[in-house]
Amino acid sequence: MARDYPLHWEADVVLRDGATAHLRPITADDADALQRFHVHQSPESIYLRFFAPMPRLSPRDLHHFTNVDHADRVALIAVLGDDIVGVGRYDRLDAGSDAAEVAFNISDAHQGRGISSVLLEHLAAAARENGIRRFVADVLPRNRKMITVFQDAGYELTSRFDDGVIEVRFTIDPTERSRAVMEAREHRAESRSMERLLNPSSVVLIGASRRVATVGHRLLEDIIAGGFTGTLHVVHQEADQLLGLATVKSLRDIEGPVDLALVAIPAEGVLDVVRECAEHGVRGIVVLSSGFAETGDEGLTRQRELVRLARSHGMRVVGPNSWGLINAGKAVRLNVSLIPALPEEGRLGLFSQSGGLAVAVLDAVERRGLGVSTFLSAGNRADVSGNDCMQYWEEDAGTDAVGLYLESFGNPRKFSRIARRLARSKPVIVLKSGLSSFGVPPGHSVRASTAPREAFDAMLRQSGCIRVQTVAEMLDVAQLVMNQPLPAGPNVAIVGNSDALSTLIADGCVAAGLVVVHKPVALHPQADPAQFRAALTEAFAAEGVQSVVAAFIPPIATEAGEVARALSEVSAQAPDITVAACFLGVHGVNRALSNPRLIPSYPTPEEAVRALAKAEWYARWRRRDPGERFDPDDLDLAGARAVVAQALAASPGQDSTTLDPGASAKLLKAFGIDLWPRTPVTTAAEAAAAARQSGYPVVLKTTAPHLRHRVDLGGVRLNIEDEAELMADFAQMQATLGSGDLVVQSMSEPGVACVLRTVEDPLFGPVVSFGLGGDASGLLGDIAHRIPPLTTVDVSDLVRSVRAAPKLFGHQGAEPVDVPALENVLGRLACLADELPEVAELELNPVVVAGNGLAVLDAVIRVSRPAERSDTIRRELSS
Repeated sequence: MARDYPLHWEADVVLRDGATAHLRPITADDADALQRFHVHQSPESIYLRFFAPMPRLSPRDLHHFTNVDHADRVALIAVLGDDIVGVGRYDRLDAGSDAAEVAFNISDAHQGRGISSVLLEHLAAAARENGIRRFVADVLPRNRKMITVFQDAGYELTSRFDDGVIEVRFTIDPTERSRAVMEAREHRAESRSMERLLNPSSVVLIGASRRVATVGHRLLEDIIAGGFTGTLHVVHQEADQLLGLATVKSLRDIEGPVDLALVAIPAEGVLDVVRECAEHGVRGIVVLSSGFAETGDEGLTRQRELVRLARSHGMRVVGPNSWGLINAGKAVRLNVSLIPALPEEGRLGLFSQSGGLAVAVLDAVERRGLGVSTFLSAGNRADVSGNDCMQYWEEDAGTDAVGLYLESFGNPRKFSRIARRLARSKPVIVLKSGLSSFGVPPGHSVRASTAPREAFDAMLRQSGCIRVQTVAEMLDVAQLVMNQPLPAGPNVAIVGNSDALSTLIADGCVAAGLVVVHKPVALHPQADPAQFRAALTEAFAAEGVQSVVAAFIPPIATEAGEVARALSEVSAQAPDITVAACFLGVHGVNRALSNPRLIPSYPTPEEAVRALAKAEWYARWRRRDPGERFDPDDLDLAGARAVVAQALAASPGQDSTTLDPGASAKLLKAFGIDLWPRTPVTTAAEAAAAARQSGYPVVLKTTAPHLRHRVDLGGVRLNIEDEAELMADFAQMQATLGSGDLVVQSMSEPGVACVLRTVEDPLFGPVVSFGLGGDASGLLGDIAHRIPPLTTVDVSDLVRSVRAAPKLFGHQGAEPVDVPALENVLGRLACLADELPEVAELELNPVVVAGNGLAVLDAVIRVSRPAERSDTIRRELSS
């Protein structure tokens, strides 16, 4: 197939029912497939599309429909296997017009699966790339389905009725509503696709073995022992039965549908099995086999073909090189994990990219008695990822909290927006490895990242995720947030039977940002249960207490179980107070601590305090108003795009170019940011004229990149009051620096100098950074980061999250500066970075924030021809 279209227009998508399809531009090679698609349509569908009977497409029509220029005429097709199941196309109305006529045609057999809506998203994205901003569609009044597609897409529609046809017009630039519609559809579709994987009613095991020491034999044992409630089929070409179950020779011998195929055969045979699964209509595949991308280029090619085959036939893939999945719910009881016993049913959803670590996590879950709802090991993460699992867990009534072990990110922007929504209702606990070297595990295909390491943690905080460092810490936090009410605030009371222990806990609370509001109670080591009960009752009743940490070191006379029962009974009378316990050197107190609710008991006080502090941070994030998306209505996107396009057009053959000051000012102005003018000068006379024009006092500074902000190195002369001083400074700078390339600029009001930056990262997309000028950011690295799009609260947090932020608010008697003006510029800068991926790097330095207003004194902007972002405003599965 000849490909002369942008390759990023190809995409795998999830349809409304959870199945997948492939989208791509049409080519001349698709003529026969398009004719088959057409002749299988009903007369009614053909009439609604063409406004006339047309049993077959003529050769002229076929040529016209399959030969497009991918600019003024674009056609996208949805493909399942070798069959076209949907077509969407646009034709520009006139040369140079920003409007195009759009039309869709969906297979009768596949209507109602959301194909039209996903084609519209992708067609609109392609049109925007080609300078088209408006779609026009002629629709017959009885074609209500097509009218509904346009109405439900979230665009602002206008329509008129003329000569028996409804003409619909709408602008295709994304709106807040169209984004919300896309995300809601994506969520429903991907959640449903995971539902098909994690709640199968019929499973086939391909690769079962009679040999005990094999994966296939072990899997079959585990499935049987787990008590899978659905139908289990076993494929074996020789044996008639295995472990008491009748076998079949191949998938073709199975009658009825199969939801999930488990594949545990050598890698060389997996693709043939996938083809058989496609023929049978299997809905999802778990590939436990190794021998794919983790082994090198040949394995990577095999892995890509595996995903292509599966997705093009409607299937999702877990793995390859996966350790399987688990559904511990009584309604399913499926154990495909190489873990000997099905874990207890619980309310914790777990995702792991590492098979080995999955064993450790599940073992620790069992030892703690936590239980799981569902578990999935992604292996090489060729298809199903943590993003998919979060989509599912958001809807799953059996999951109260989520734990994610991540080794790499395929689409962090999508992760951020899904996690932010999920964390509003369920805690999301994240353990990420590889940050020390940014290493990527074998088999994981990810984009390289140049973003600072702190950007990852910033993204998690922004999304409300609870960041942990170890598996133990993940489960520590899970025990608390799943079994206790979230802390209503930071106020803590402490009760223990040791001075040293109570003091240690108090110190830990203060260090973690908690507030000890009730004097720590240190009972005598030999205190009996009645004394513990009295101290606990007082602590729970104390004014302002929102959490209680109870600690116990077992003496000779008092049994830990009695103290545990006292804690449980007293806490039952205060159901809104969060409780964490520490029973040092004591095991088996959980039963006494579980009436009426489980109070987690930790081996050390540090672990108890750390879990409580994490829970309090999350509760505070969740209570807080998330703010509104920072999206001013005075942005000139068309003007901004024109500036960028002109700069790139003027630099043919170059990957990037730096905007001149005039272009920088225009680009910033389009986003409502005023860049202070400056005048380049090469002679003293020019400097004097520029100063008279702007008015004294002025600033004289070099254009040399390494000196233009360095007052200490003579690159900048401030507050020049008159021409004599200007002449002296000019001569001295020219002699010292050896260059006459200087600029004259008006002197701004005194204030706090800040540095605002954006960078377009291949993995994260746009990253916005903020810091105070000088040593705070340049020497100490006191810089904060956020990932656009930002809300008003995100912008406020960004300003306040640097350690030097008090300087903005009147530190040590200084006058406070205009922080709202600073937040306004930061928010607009985030909009610029989000809307224009061509802006590779941007720095505003310095931005001097005064008591009333601010001055953006210098800007350096580099633009480039960017790669496609990992998370776009159209639905697609990551590769």
